[in-house]
Amino acid sequence: MDDCIFCKIARGEIPSRKVYEDDELFAFHDINPARPVHLLVIPRRHITSLATIEEADAPVLGRLLAIANRLATENGSPDGFRVIINTGRVGQQEVQHLHAHVVGGPEPVGPMLKRI
Repeated sequence: MDDCIFCKIARGEIPSRKVYEDDELFAFHDINPARPVHLLVIPRRHITSLATIEEADAPVLGRLLAIANRLATENGSPDGFRVIINTGRVGQQEVQHLHAHVVGGPEPVGPMLKRI
């Protein structure tokens, strides 16, 4: 998509602190990190969200998770990490391009969700 910020980042039209790229995926440091390690991994092809995926998207999603593991370890979170994929309004997805937050660091990331 021409106006998607993550598509523009993947195409190199907007600068980023890239940590990985291949033909299908692009990964970079979050500009507003919540943890010492906070990376975003995106498919290069525009996929709006998990709510719009199809069976044909399974290979790229599997690769995304495999790369998340490698990048977390290589970037300072060898003892574990969390992968977060926000989806839609309720999931508080801010950018309408599928992306996985890979967060970690030397200390535990904290509780998964705030209890209600």
